[in-house]
Amino acid sequence: MTRHTSGRGGSRLKTWLLGLLPLAIVALAALGFAVLDGPGLTERNGPPAEELVVERTTLAAGSIELVVRNAGPDPVTLAQVAVNDAFADFRIGEPVIGRLGSTSVRITYPWVDGEAYEVALLTSTGGVVGHEIPVAVLTPDPSGFIGLMALLGTYVGVIPVAIGMLWLPWLRRVPPGWIRTLMALTIGLLAWLAIDAALEGMEVANEGAGALGGAGLVGIGAIAAYLVLSGVQAWMTGRPGQQGGHRLALLVAVGIGLHNLGEGLAIGSAYAVGALALGATLVVGFAIHNTTEGLAIVAPVSEERVSALRLSLLGLVAGGPAILGAWLGAATTQPALAALLLGLGVGAIAQVILQIAPSMRDGSGRLLHPLSITGILTGMLLMYATGLLT
Repeated sequence: MTRHTSGRGGSRLKTWLLGLLPLAIVALAALGFAVLDGPGLTERNGPPAEELVVERTTLAAGSIELVVRNAGPDPVTLAQVAVNDAFADFRIGEPVIGRLGSTSVRITYPWVDGEAYEVALLTSTGGVVGHEIPVAVLTPDPSGFIGLMALLGTYVGVIPVAIGMLWLPWLRRVPPGWIRTLMALTIGLLAWLAIDAALEGMEVANEGAGALGGAGLVGIGAIAAYLVLSGVQAWMTGRPGQQGGHRLALLVAVGIGLHNLGEGLAIGSAYAVGALALGATLVVGFAIHNTTEGLAIVAPVSEERVSALRLSLLGLVAGGPAILGAWLGAATTQPALAALLLGLGVGAIAQVILQIAPSMRDGSGRLLHPLSITGILTGMLLMYATGLLT
């Protein structure tokens, strides 16, 4: 018995050693290549490859502060700063910015509210990196972000979703045949949210450093969210007493919540740079747009009993992330993070759509029939029309 056990242990150890052998050879080869400074390779010709990306702009009285990241392969040294073709005094945290490193550049300049400015960052090699400030406005004080962003997230996330969930009593009184159409309407709503999040994620990713992943982060986030939610759905299916409608409603709420997280992030970022007017029209527009999300949450449970507590939790799961997103967006502007979060929303919504799709089959088992097609198109048009108000 002992001899058999030791034999199995030796075989397992040998298997691990064989698996680690190629990795060890690669590590030793890379170490030797680095120590010998790339033997056999000629020095690169031409100037250094310099690529700077401005990730955040903060305007205070008499100063402009930029957070700059080096997205290129070579270190970059900032030598001069010019604003509207005039050299300006500046202070920099780290004069030499390494690959993927970031630093803050504080420029002393008497900017005027409402004016446009072009900031030029001049490197030691003579390269010029331009950054445009379309409209100069004072950056809000971060000390007031928490309360204001919580209020804004509640206005555009929690309250509209809760109002939309009030359609549940009406859904329980409509003919059973309507439910299939309403589920198709839900898919149309979610499909529009996924398309919107994907396009916004691509746009945000292109504003950041491509070396950090760029638009690929949207795909990574989407795949990760899809796989995680698929695992959660499989786990919930195997639990005893877990009703299908409740499970679908939770998945819809999670998908919408991840979308609202990205939406809150965009709102907070826009407010942080002074590009968001917190007027009544904007709040009303977002409220109407997001009210339809509440309908998508309660549609799966229209034929099942559900407590007020469960409905409240579903509303918080769907609308609450808008508050968290607004906090994150106001506190830090990181395009790579925003792209990843928006990608999470895309993947989550795609998984939810696949779970809801079977519920709109007709008596012949067809997935696409006149009523389902009408519902999907109506849902997308509804989201488009209400989106015009934001």
